[in-house]
Amino acid sequence: MLTIKDLKTQKLLLFEGISGSRAYGLSLPSSDTDIKGVFVLPQHSFYGLDYIPQVNDAKNDEVYYELGRFVELLYKNNPNILELLNTPKDCILYEHPLFKKLKPALFLSKQCKDTFAGYAMSQINKARGLNKKIMNPMDKERKSVLDFCYVQHAQGAIDLKAWLAKQNLVQESCGLVNIPHMKDIYGLYCDNNQSYNFQGITRPKTVDTIVLSSIPKEAKQVAILYFNKDGYKKYCKDHKQYWDWVSKRNESRYENTIAHGKNYDAKNIMHTFRLLDMAEEILSTGEINVRRPNRAALLEIRSGTFEYNTLMERAEEKVARIEKIYATSTLAEVPNKIQVEQVLVDIRKAFYQMYF
Repeated sequence: MLTIKDLKTQKLLLFEGISGSRAYGLSLPSSDTDIKGVFVLPQHSFYGLDYIPQVNDAKNDEVYYELGRFVELLYKNNPNILELLNTPKDCILYEHPLFKKLKPALFLSKQCKDTFAGYAMSQINKARGLNKKIMNPMDKERKSVLDFCYVQHAQGAIDLKAWLAKQNLVQESCGLVNIPHMKDIYGLYCDNNQSYNFQGITRPKTVDTIVLSSIPKEAKQVAILYFNKDGYKKYCKDHKQYWDWVSKRNESRYENTIAHGKNYDAKNIMHTFRLLDMAEEILSTGEINVRRPNRAALLEIRSGTFEYNTLMERAEEKVARIEKIYATSTLAEVPNKIQVEQVLVDIRKAFYQMYF
């Protein structure tokens, strides 16, 4: 396996540069320095069975793409890869002369609407999900089936637990039977003496739904029970998602989110607006600018200045504007595949002639 050190000592690099917030001009004193690059596999590896599309360090702070994989992603208008191709000059650490053959105009297309703006919208949806989780925390202890059961009472219904308490009953002494043609509605029977060996309404430790009992003919139905099965399923799903999120979240990032009091990931939203801005620029001008000219405005978003709903409205307005620009954009629908492949082949051939 190749290492980053191998790429440099074996002279396999085509390009290396500083990426991320420092390239965008959005870095803070606490920002990490991310490095990305492009390399060419040794000729025997490329022609053999050992194709390696990517080399990176353990933390993915340094990532290098093999030329073929890099061009493939450029052809698909991948935002990170287009940004790497257009790295600001002051962030370029190394550039092989052959790398200059990869002209941005060869790759920019109307696909950018989906790759830039589409990805930005996915981040907006993610922000909405985060906002929902923050605003609607869930208790660690999960509710039970019994919390979603209701009993007909007077001209309405009361929750099962309240009804049991009122009747001085426990759920273990009850039995349920299906009522034909009535979904999730059951006849409820009670046996304080437990002479009928009813199964109870549920068995929390072993069954995640209601249970049915064999009801003798002489037993009398005492109530009608409704089990909100769909509500219970949705609650269980939401509960699992919430606590999975709690267990996996970046605590320092989460604390920053809570600190500014707006209940959204401000850094994530800042990059969402950056992507929307870039999508609009690409479709309008056919150019890509990695170094953002509106640094102050974007950092204002990152600082948590704006209300969540205000940012969501602004983002949706931007998306609507991008759709209109897309309709009149003069960019090609997709890059010219024949031209892209020819440039890729030319670079690889020239590189191998130089070094192998």
